[in-house]
Amino acid sequence: MIELLLIGIGTGNPDHITRQAEKAIASADLIMIPTKGDNKADLADLRHDICAQIAGVDLSRVVEFELPVRDPAIPYVDRVHHWHDAIADVWQATIQGNIKTGKVALLIWGDPSLYDSSLRIASRLNPVPKISVLPGLTSLQVLTAAHAIPINELARPFVVTTGRQLRDNGWPTGVDTVAVMLDGECSFQSLENQNCQIYWGAYVGMKEEILIQGPLDQVTDQIVETRAKARENHGWIMDIYVLKLLD
Repeated sequence: MIELLLIGIGTGNPDHITRQAEKAIASADLIMIPTKGDNKADLADLRHDICAQIAGVDLSRVVEFELPVRDPAIPYVDRVHHWHDAIADVWQATIQGNIKTGKVALLIWGDPSLYDSSLRIASRLNPVPKISVLPGLTSLQVLTAAHAIPINELARPFVVTTGRQLRDNGWPTGVDTVAVMLDGECSFQSLENQNCQIYWGAYVGMKEEILIQGPLDQVTDQIVETRAKARENHGWIMDIYVLKLLD
């Protein structure tokens, strides 16, 4: 019997790990850590550091697996489905190659329930194991804390969406606050003549954290340039932003 522990670890800051997550990591018989190539080696290193800092973790049970890459030639939705199938195959092989029964932990950036596909991938395993989700801080929470802002206006809803959706469909109707994740193309540039404030952050909660806020039309170029430079320096970037309409 395999139990799969999907453990939210926040944005990579060990101080973001909950006590529940610590206990779950320490209880695991196998901890799987993805590798994404040399440019993103520090993402794997952060997961190793978290494991090393938690009392009771048997570091000999920490194993790496190579994360498959998406095929850019396939249409987006099909591309993601094929990618998830490939990841599930790697998970299955890694688990079967190391243990027959016990708890298997995956350390999930942010939280497994918000713009993360680990639950969908886990459902592809055969047989599907028992799945336990240990919630973690999301980058959205860490961003709003860093800027010291509430996500919603008084008695008003907000939308969490992706850069692709913002770029293709424009500002969502019926809301004055939009949180945007998974945006590799600075899609806020598509919001022409939009009178709004942006609260942007990269590597939020980490020592490399960068924060910029201001009227969108005044800080757009600064964010685009800062983001490009940070990605060049680190080889990767994780960023997120909140947009709020101004009166």
